[in-house]
Amino acid sequence: MLAVVVRGSELGLASPDRAWIGSLDEVAAAPDRLVLWSAAATPLLPLRPRQVWDLAAVHKLLHGGRRDDPGAVWAAVHGLPAPPRAGDDLTLLDAALSPVEGFVEPVRADGSLHPDAARQTDPARWAALALEVQRRQEQALRALPDPRPVPSGPPLPVVTAWAESAAALLCVELEHDGLPLDHAEAVRLIAATIGDGDRQARDAPVLALLRGDDVDLRNPASVKDALLRLGIDVPDTRSWRLEPYRQAHPLVDALLTWRKAERVATTYGYGWLGQHVRAGRLRGEWTAADGGAGRMTASAGLHSLPAELRSAVAAGPGHLLVRADLGQVEPRVLAAVSGDRGLARAAAEDDMYTPVARQLGVDRPTAKVAVLAAMYGQTSGAAGQALRQMEQAYPVALAYLRGAEEAGRVGRDVRTHGGRLVRVGTGGVGRYARNAVVQGAAAELFKAWAAVVRNGLGDGRVVLCLHDELLLHVPAREADAAVALLHDALQATSAHWAAGSGVRFVADVGVVHRWSEAKG
Repeated sequence: MLAVVVRGSELGLASPDRAWIGSLDEVAAAPDRLVLWSAAATPLLPLRPRQVWDLAAVHKLLHGGRRDDPGAVWAAVHGLPAPPRAGDDLTLLDAALSPVEGFVEPVRADGSLHPDAARQTDPARWAALALEVQRRQEQALRALPDPRPVPSGPPLPVVTAWAESAAALLCVELEHDGLPLDHAEAVRLIAATIGDGDRQARDAPVLALLRGDDVDLRNPASVKDALLRLGIDVPDTRSWRLEPYRQAHPLVDALLTWRKAERVATTYGYGWLGQHVRAGRLRGEWTAADGGAGRMTASAGLHSLPAELRSAVAAGPGHLLVRADLGQVEPRVLAAVSGDRGLARAAAEDDMYTPVARQLGVDRPTAKVAVLAAMYGQTSGAAGQALRQMEQAYPVALAYLRGAEEAGRVGRDVRTHGGRLVRVGTGGVGRYARNAVVQGAAAELFKAWAAVVRNGLGDGRVVLCLHDELLLHVPAREADAAVALLHDALQATSAHWAAGSGVRFVADVGVVHRWSEAKG
């Protein structure tokens, strides 16, 4: 099945009254939206449609979990148990219904989808089934409450479905287009960090400072014991924990420097370049929503590229990179989804931690700790004291988070602002649910923003979606327009996503030749 076309209509008011399948040229000429079982499984490139309804993406939004195959998608909208995955053990009935040739009836007597339906069903029939699923999914989304105090346009869960579908399509394009990389600069940076990659040579400067002490640098317990013998007593050897001791002993500085080189050598070395960089682009697999709160994820190190290598990410000839980072997005999202008017007033400023600090009567660093403690449920030490102050200053926001945590603690699933079901399961983790309702909502806002930006670009492309950060690769002549688009798209997106909340969302936007030149 190539594509199912739905007649054009207003956003969220789809009229699934026509099943159709055709060539890429025919799809490109059609003014309609597309309904796809899965953008990842549909060969639409080089066509880049503006809007699709991705049944797999919407299924994960509505029902959570990781499965998004047609059998599971069909079962969910019909209230049936999910069938075994393709490749799992089949029943005798499954085997009896799998002909060697010809079409099969896609819907079996028990109402489930035949395991071979995608491959052995008449395309028009398969398309019609997709339209039925789309209709049922939209009905289920419309039955969810719209959490906005002043709803704007279609129900928010329906708008989220379109945005999640756009993100699934964007993932296909990100994987195809890749991230522009200056290969020669990448080789130079790797060489400067790890030399020829010799492990013993990399270890030698650190081991020399240990004066013959038998230490396994790759064993945290061994390193912790070695530090203790030097008078540095730390609960663990995480880099952020060791950073304050960098000046206390030369071993700490050498160890932290070694760790950067070790990470590059083991994850981002010459083998990484050879495996993932093709035709001047770093390419990895993308997923529109992880199994939890719904963040976009990527392989090939695209989401964790070390700062030491970022100067290798460079615009091609005649192009520039436009980088945009959402400012303090999770605290602003908390203000919007909780309806806390005091926190919303703080979000009116470019740096919302400053008014929070005034409200709490503390300095800005302490205010930041307080907000983070609230979202992550930290209760010990300075974070615990900050959390108690937040409870008094912003009771509505804290009640919202506490409600999610209590639901998670008893194993009750939660839904995000945009309608995503986050499965907690039995023996649930309260802190996970507490953060998921904020992190998941932030991911929904980000993807809706990215979708608007994608559709507004001229000849440019979105080349990286990094949690709260968008990176565009655009012709130099379009750089100013791309900057304006990023700001305008954020205002338009937040206007309907957070309608009635009074929360202001901001983005730091810059135009650079290399990613390392971007602020932040």
